[in-house]
Amino acid sequence: MSSNPITQPAPAQAGPPEDVLKVPRWSEPERLMYLELYRSMFRIRAVEDAIQALFLRGEVYGTTHLCSGQEAVSVGVASALGAEDRVAATYRGHGHALALGISSRALLAEMLGRESGVNGGRAGSMNINSLEHRLIGSFGIVGGSIAAATGAALAMRGSGAVAVAFFGDGATNQAYFFECFNFAALYKLPIVFVCENNVYSEYTRTSDLSRGTIQDRAASLGVPGRLVEGMSVWAVREAALTATDAARSGAGPQFLEALTYRFVGHSRSDPAKYRPEGELDSWKARDPLRLCRKRLADEGAADADLDSVDAQVTLEVSRAVDDALAAAWPDPEALPSEFKE
Repeated sequence: MSSNPITQPAPAQAGPPEDVLKVPRWSEPERLMYLELYRSMFRIRAVEDAIQALFLRGEVYGTTHLCSGQEAVSVGVASALGAEDRVAATYRGHGHALALGISSRALLAEMLGRESGVNGGRAGSMNINSLEHRLIGSFGIVGGSIAAATGAALAMRGSGAVAVAFFGDGATNQAYFFECFNFAALYKLPIVFVCENNVYSEYTRTSDLSRGTIQDRAASLGVPGRLVEGMSVWAVREAALTATDAARSGAGPQFLEALTYRFVGHSRSDPAKYRPEGELDSWKARDPLRLCRKRLADEGAADADLDSVDAQVTLEVSRAVDDALAAAWPDPEALPSEFKE
């Protein structure tokens, strides 16, 4: 069996800005729920770290787009969804998949092209999907998730379910954004559009590419929006609950712009040297794991319990890496069961 490259993410100990924590106290059930959301975010970070390590060893082929730093958005939104809701993700979709319940074992096996992967080793990094987990697809075409979720919402009218489209700030310059927002508003579709604004459209600051604000663009198309602290999982969850409730009730499409940041380059080949000095450190001071861990401690969670979550997830992902490395390659002559008659 190949050696295991996973390393535990750096401990999240430093405190967040005080203004992020000036919020109502959590009840005991809420505290336990947010402990599980912290677990989910830590899992995403650990899996992304493992994928990067595996890629550097030559075990992962093609390209990868990691979401380290953006975990609060996918986890916060996913926590507001029901069993019948549907999600369209981006090519930076590992976090969305894990937040929706796809296991670290199935995801890592998929990254390694193994038969035990969530898509039988045939999807790779940018095309993950699982209807069992409400994920209708991850889309390599910028803005493709907007169109896919709009189509799902059209089919879901009157069902009480909602569709969610995740997309990046760069997608707001695509025709998909304008056409689908207009269409969804015109027909009052049950959809929540979620822009993960991580400051950069690939290698260029979005503010250098676009005039005005993304909020103004959405409003001009008849879609009400809200700007969200995307590094805070509780802020994202609260906003997502409000937006999904409105969409379910027949109020039409809703828009969330979550301000977040990727701690890594655009893709595996990007060293991100275009970032000004100190910018990454400034955003890392607001690491969503750090914010959530600090908030949980302030709410009464014991350090031992938080350390236990870290250790449990680190072991889980380590074992998932070992399982994936040992798993069988798919038979090139065989079709996955869903394609067989």
